[in-house]
Amino acid sequence: MTKSRSVDHPVTEEETLKAQSRRLRGTIMESLSDLVTGALDAADAKLLKFHGAYGQDDRDVRIERHAQRLEPAHSFMVRVRMPGGVCTPAQWHGLTLLARAQALGALRITTRQTVQFHGVLKPRLKPLMAGLGALGLDSIAACGDVNRNVICHNHPATSAVHRQISDLASALSTAFLPRTGAYREIWWDEPPGEGAGAEDEPLYGPTYLPRKFKIGIAVPPTNDVDVLAQDLGFIAIVEGDRLAGFNVAVGGGMGATHGDRATYPRLADVIGFCEPGQVLAVAEQLLRIQRDAGDRTNRRHARLKYTIDDRGLAWLRTELAGRLGYALSPARDYRFTTRGDRLGWVEDGEGRSHLTLRVLAGRVHDEGASRLLTALAEIARIHEGDFRLTPNQNLMIAGVSRAQRAVIEDRLAEHGVTWPATPQGVRRDAIACVALPTCGLAMAEAERALPGLLARLEAVLGSLGLDHEAISVRLSGCPNGCARPRLAEIGLVGKGPGRYQLYLGGGFAGERLNAPYRGDLSLDEAVAVLTPLLTDYAMYRYPAERFGDFVIRAGHITMPDVS
Repeated sequence: MTKSRSVDHPVTEEETLKAQSRRLRGTIMESLSDLVTGALDAADAKLLKFHGAYGQDDRDVRIERHAQRLEPAHSFMVRVRMPGGVCTPAQWHGLTLLARAQALGALRITTRQTVQFHGVLKPRLKPLMAGLGALGLDSIAACGDVNRNVICHNHPATSAVHRQISDLASALSTAFLPRTGAYREIWWDEPPGEGAGAEDEPLYGPTYLPRKFKIGIAVPPTNDVDVLAQDLGFIAIVEGDRLAGFNVAVGGGMGATHGDRATYPRLADVIGFCEPGQVLAVAEQLLRIQRDAGDRTNRRHARLKYTIDDRGLAWLRTELAGRLGYALSPARDYRFTTRGDRLGWVEDGEGRSHLTLRVLAGRVHDEGASRLLTALAEIARIHEGDFRLTPNQNLMIAGVSRAQRAVIEDRLAEHGVTWPATPQGVRRDAIACVALPTCGLAMAEAERALPGLLARLEAVLGSLGLDHEAISVRLSGCPNGCARPRLAEIGLVGKGPGRYQLYLGGGFAGERLNAPYRGDLSLDEAVAVLTPLLTDYAMYRYPAERFGDFVIRAGHITMPDVS
C-alpha cells in the first residue's frame, strides 16, 4: 500500500469526522428531530453530503433575517443518484410530484446528468428521501468523498454501443457505492443490520476517499461529458459497430481557489487502453490508489489531479500495473469534434425517435406561458420509452414510437413549450451553475444572470452577422467549476457580487483549457471587452475557425506553457 501524506502531517477535521461517524451515521437522526433550528448540527451537515444533500440558505433574505435577529432561511439541496442520466417515465413523474410537495416546485438538471431539488425544508427532508426510495431511486453518494454520479454519452441514435455504455455507467455506480446501511436506516427506517456502525467498507475503508471522485464515459466524436474534466474518464474506441475498449484518462478536475496558485484546473492525461471486461478492475484500482495516496491533510490538495502531479504519471502507471497485475495497452487514436447535444427529433435505426429539449441552465419549472414541468409530467403518464438527462443540462424524451410523436408534440404545445425552435449561437450550448441565492459557495450570480448575458452577447453577434455561430459560453458563480467554465471558449467565473474573471481560448470540443484574459469585470463590462474581439473574429477568422482557436492564433490571448 502506498504511503499517504497523512502519515507525516495531521489529517483534516473531516478525516477525523469520517472515522468517528459510525459509517456516516453521526447524529443525523437526532439532528433531524431537533426542530428548534432549520439546520443540522455542523458535523452532521458534513456527513449529510454522503447521503446526497447539502445544507443551504436563501441569501436573498439573509441580511434581512440577520437584522431581525433570525437565523438564516435554512433549507437543503438534494441530488439524486442517476447513473447515465436515465430514468423511467414513472420515476420522472414521481420526481415532479416530490418537487411540488417537498421542495420549491422545480427540478434542476445538473452538469452531472441528474436532478437536484432545492429549498427542501428540514421537516420535508426525510419524506423526500423516502419518496425517492419508493420510486426505486436514492441520493446516496451523489455528494461526499466517494465516487459521484457516473455520467456517460446516452443518445440512443448516435452510437451503436450506447446500451453498453449506459450499462457500464450503472455497473460502475453500483460497484462503488458505500456499503454502510446508514442511508437506509436514516431515510427509509430500515432496522440496523448486524455490525451497524462498523460495516466493512472493502473499497473505501473507514475514512472513504480524501475528496470526491468523478467518472465519465465519452463516445467520440462527441465529448458531451467533458471527459477530460473527470478524475477518471473512459473514451470509447468503436470499430464499426463493435466496442473495442476504452482509452483511460486520469487526473481531470476543474476546481480552483481564487488567489491560490497551488490550486488549478487540470485536464486528464490519457495513460493507455483497456478492454471492456477490464474497465471495472481499472476503475477500482485507480480509486484505491487515490484512497491510499491522496492528500488527507489539505482538502484543497486532495483530488487525484494533485496526487498525479505530486508523484508523476510514471508512478501512477507503475502503481496501477502492480495492482492490476498487467499494464494497460497503448492508447488508441480518437478525435472529438463536438460536445453539444443533438437537439430536436432524431430517429434511430429501429424506428424509434428521440426528442432532446433545450433546458436553459437546466431549470425544469412552470414559468409564465411555458409550463415545462407540467408538460413533462403529463408526457410521463403516456410515454413508453424513458427520460434521459445530459451533462449539458438538457432533457431527452427517448424511445418514442411514430404513433406517439404527434401526441408528445401536442402536449408540449398545449403547455407553451416551443420545442421545434432549436436555439443557435451562444444560446444553444450555454451552461450555468445554480449559484445565488442558495449555493453557499457562490460569490456571484450564474443561473439567474445567464439569460441577460446571452441576450447582450446575441445583440453583439447579431450586429456582426454571427447570430448562428456556435461559441461555447459558461457562467459560474465561483471557481469550483460545476459549470466547467474553464473548458469554455468564453468562460466567466464569479469573484464577488456582480464581478467576474473572464477566461478565453478553451477548445470547442473540450480538449483545451482556457486562460485568464481580464479580471474583476461586471457582465456588462465583460460584453464590452468581448465586443472588439468578436468584431475581429467576424472580419479575420479562417473558414470554420472556432472562436477559441481564433483568439489564440490572432494573439489576443497567450496560452500558458504546459510542457
